[in-house]
Amino acid sequence: MDKPSNLLLKLSRRLFDDSTAQEQFIQALTQPQSFPTCIIWCRQKPESLPFAVTTAITWQPAFVDCVSPGEKPGKFPLHEDGYYYCLDFSSVFAASTLLAISEPISTILDMCAAPGGKGIFAWKALQPELLISNEVIGKRLGMLISNLKRCQISPTAVTNIDPQIWTQRLPHTCSLAIVDAPCTGQSLLAKGDKALGCFHPTLIHKNASRQKRILANSAQVVAPQGYLAYMTCTYSIEENEQVCEWFLARFPQFQPVSISHLERYQSHLTTIPCYRLFPQDGMGAGAFTALFQNQENMSQASLNKQLLNLEMLRQQQIAPKFSS
Repeated sequence: MDKPSNLLLKLSRRLFDDSTAQEQFIQALTQPQSFPTCIIWCRQKPESLPFAVTTAITWQPAFVDCVSPGEKPGKFPLHEDGYYYCLDFSSVFAASTLLAISEPISTILDMCAAPGGKGIFAWKALQPELLISNEVIGKRLGMLISNLKRCQISPTAVTNIDPQIWTQRLPHTCSLAIVDAPCTGQSLLAKGDKALGCFHPTLIHKNASRQKRILANSAQVVAPQGYLAYMTCTYSIEENEQVCEWFLARFPQFQPVSISHLERYQSHLTTIPCYRLFPQDGMGAGAFTALFQNQENMSQASLNKQLLNLEMLRQQQIAPKFSS
């Protein structure tokens, strides 16, 4: 993008009151730069690495490394052998809200899983008894299955099920639901990629409606005291803060969780604890993330039903495309 569109200029003014911040944001999207690649160690990290890594930031988990500029970690045999999964820092930033979960996690449902990075982060960070990686778009299943197989993520099941069906099959069952929501993908511009129409109000509102639908269905699979993580890779307020505000009004049993290590990234556009990474920060193309906890208490009947549902899932695996 050589020249900022009127829609981009309008978005910059909605995001920032300060003209300097507006200019920095616009420059980050119109003059893309390269951002560092991160890796999630899925297997034991070797003592000697074939590439250089940078010094870890304070909250960076031990199983994540950020490689030095110019390094290509995807080209080494360690990658093909499944020792690590490559992703950008923005994805690590978004998934890092899961580090605030201290309770044991039984089952994770990654509702919009492909290509698999957020689920792999959750699997490594929380060590669940089962990771369910769900992907509605059939043509994205191949890459998801390939990544999970290569990285030897287990135990896991890959499913191709509409979110609404999950509310019928596994209500109030999962310890954690992850919604890395489909969005306009405005941050793609900061990486030099195309995202046609990403600033158009019609596309923004269409995505926001879809995000609300997925969140509403995901909320109903979360067990009492369980968690729901919401993430996007876009900047528009309608797809981020406003979705969170809608969700909390619709599902008052959920409360937002404050993430202490992301405090400096608190969104200035709402009082709800939620966090933004902007491309002008120089760490990644951008991300939005929030974590909610279901405050309902679990009755013994609900607990018995949850255990029964999970046992049935482990034995049968709902419409599995791959299991290990």
